[in-house]
Amino acid sequence: MKKFVHLHVHSHYSLLDGLSKIPELLDYTKELGMDSIALTDHGNLYGLIEFYQEAKKRGIHPILGCEVYVARGSRHQKQVDDKGNYHLTLLAENETGYRNLVKLVTKAHLEGFYYKPRVDQELLQQYHQGLIALSGCAQGKIPQLIRGGRLEEAEVEALNSQKIFGPGNFFLEIQHCPSLEAQPEINRQLSIISQKNNIPLVATNDVHYLRPEDEEAQEILLMINTHTNIENSDRMTMAGSDSYLASPEEMIETFKEYPEAIANTLKIAERCQTDLELGHIRLPRFDPPQGEDENSYLKKLCQEGIQLKYGKENKEIRERLEYELSVIQKMGFSSYFLIVYDFIKWAKEKHIVVGPGRGSAPGSIVSYLLDITTIDPLKHHLLFERFLNPERISMPDIDIDFADKRRDEVIEYVANKYGRDHVAQIITFGTMAARGSIRDVGRALGYSYSFCDQIAKAIPFNMNLSQALTAVKELKSQYESDEKVRRLIDLAQKIEGTARHASTHACGVVVADQPLVEIVPLQLAPQNKESI
Repeated sequence: MKKFVHLHVHSHYSLLDGLSKIPELLDYTKELGMDSIALTDHGNLYGLIEFYQEAKKRGIHPILGCEVYVARGSRHQKQVDDKGNYHLTLLAENETGYRNLVKLVTKAHLEGFYYKPRVDQELLQQYHQGLIALSGCAQGKIPQLIRGGRLEEAEVEALNSQKIFGPGNFFLEIQHCPSLEAQPEINRQLSIISQKNNIPLVATNDVHYLRPEDEEAQEILLMINTHTNIENSDRMTMAGSDSYLASPEEMIETFKEYPEAIANTLKIAERCQTDLELGHIRLPRFDPPQGEDENSYLKKLCQEGIQLKYGKENKEIRERLEYELSVIQKMGFSSYFLIVYDFIKWAKEKHIVVGPGRGSAPGSIVSYLLDITTIDPLKHHLLFERFLNPERISMPDIDIDFADKRRDEVIEYVANKYGRDHVAQIITFGTMAARGSIRDVGRALGYSYSFCDQIAKAIPFNMNLSQALTAVKELKSQYESDEKVRRLIDLAQKIEGTARHASTHACGVVVADQPLVEIVPLQLAPQNKESI
């Protein structure tokens, strides 16, 4: 029997503010007897696809959300006084809600970014459909007004939010945070507003790590984020906040005065039924010359390529080409080959150096005839099936190398041809490596550089901390005999592998058949690698 669902949860994709990796988060969710959970990272949807896929694998119902930052005024205002913002928890109830969440997060980054990606009231009114909103943690606007003694304004704000999202779609969020002296009064006033105005309550725990014993590692993460150390008494801290993944029984006991707030977590989880369409190919349409379709034009180009590459056709060439074209056409990839052919042809005409081809792509005579690759698969006895197999439906993988200094010109050409809003580079994440984790944790703990450096250098490259403790006898000996070393390594192991910063992938580019904002969230290329 379902008892409670966590609806306010951060993973390590709340960069340097959340400790939990998604697989571990979901495994622990199951361990606690829960079969549904939300993901609401700060201001982004970085972990959403991984969360969705990993949850489905485990038979857990994923609830897709985000804790957005709300500007105090307009998202377009970017003055010193506008640095502060409010938190608001948003959950996608359905596909419409997911698409609106994507648009909100995108506009928060592209239009509202000022220290943080920010939405505003205008955007919430425009993209509220399909979303369920919770009033947020103590940094939410309504809790902030309550803390300031502005109770009438808090009630007005609650009514305004209910008006934006619609009756039954806005919930007043009560939380358990022992370190915040004002939290019981915030909960009490939220309950009063709830009863007076028929706005439902919901109970959440602002989850940032998995277990109570992970609190120190979470503190270390925050110190790394804010460039402080344990000796700084004024540093940002979550100590004593109990921001772990509490069991249903703990949550029920904590909020026994508000049983309806517990029951509403189940109702919200039941309502949030968003199915993502994954694995669907969204290639842009290549427009062949008038009188041709993609298949006939691809065949025509290959015939021309025979003359250029071989001089004349023979039986081996003809049979191999006919076979490959039949597979390509059957799998619907003619446009893909034409798209790649087109921008490689353009690059070569502009004297941009293009690689000869690597990976499995040189196994295709079509790639060779189109001059996508320059390696003859017949001469070198390369197999087409390694590249494209009709028994295994997957996108062809053509690895293309361009001269580094002119690669941006090729991307610009593709963006101009298919639409700037259809093309984007992809994001990647730097993670805490073993040696870096040791040094970061050591700085946060106030340990000397020389001490941390000595431990870090004892870890072989391409080994994680667990492997190093097994493989390096001297390190294992220090770990077992020195409490200071043990504390350093234990904490480093907890943050090892967490996402540290976002950056632009060195070579990945997405080209789609529709504006990307209709499918995935977008942001400007990350500038600050420490925290965004």
